[in-house]
Amino acid sequence: MKNLDTRRTIRKYSEQPVSDALLNRLMTEASRTQTMGNLQLYSVVVTRSEEMKQRLAPCHFNQPMVTQAPVVLTVCADFHRTTRWCEERQAQPGYGNFLSFQNAAIDALLFTQTLCCLMDEEGLGYCYLGTTVYQPQQIIDILQLPRLVMPVATLTVGWPAEEPPLTDRLPLESFVHVETYHEPTAADIDAYYGPKEQLPENQHFVELNHKATLAQIFTDIRYTKADNEAMSEGLLEALKHQGFL
Repeated sequence: MKNLDTRRTIRKYSEQPVSDALLNRLMTEASRTQTMGNLQLYSVVVTRSEEMKQRLAPCHFNQPMVTQAPVVLTVCADFHRTTRWCEERQAQPGYGNFLSFQNAAIDALLFTQTLCCLMDEEGLGYCYLGTTVYQPQQIIDILQLPRLVMPVATLTVGWPAEEPPLTDRLPLESFVHVETYHEPTAADIDAYYGPKEQLPENQHFVELNHKATLAQIFTDIRYTKADNEAMSEGLLEALKHQGFL
């Protein structure tokens, strides 16, 4: 059993299967999480077949854990089911707008986080894939997601076959603000990010990529302006295609 202090991202999994019974129990328990209007504005697509994992892999830049994990979970913001309920009950739904997507996305991510905590308690390993919103239309097409359903998170799940080191975290004072937001000074930035920058692995990463600072790794390589703008356009187009804009 794990707790948050020892949480690790797991990218390598054993061949031991994750049973439907266990996964269904955990998802049922996770459904008790907070939800707007008690509507549970989310759906989960469970992928187990090798064929489907191979099709999904390019959507996540072919990260190997997508095809190697026993299970891939795609968590979606879902106002389609609620809309169908309203239509079948003489009600007039009006959820084809950005606010509805925002509410459904929050519901879906709350569910995802609760599920992660429950999987930790069971000893399961998982990796959260932020790539889900980078190329959403591909995922929409592969999983045949109808109008008002949008993928927002993906988890690869299995029994761990590794125990990677814990990753660093910023100190509490860097993200907790009392009464009003505190604008960080240059000295604050030094205090918050200095320990991260001094880690040997991060210094090696900077040197390896011929950069002057760790921040440049993020701005120039990992999350560039050009990539962010291009993927933002794709995300907006997918939201339009799915009826949220």
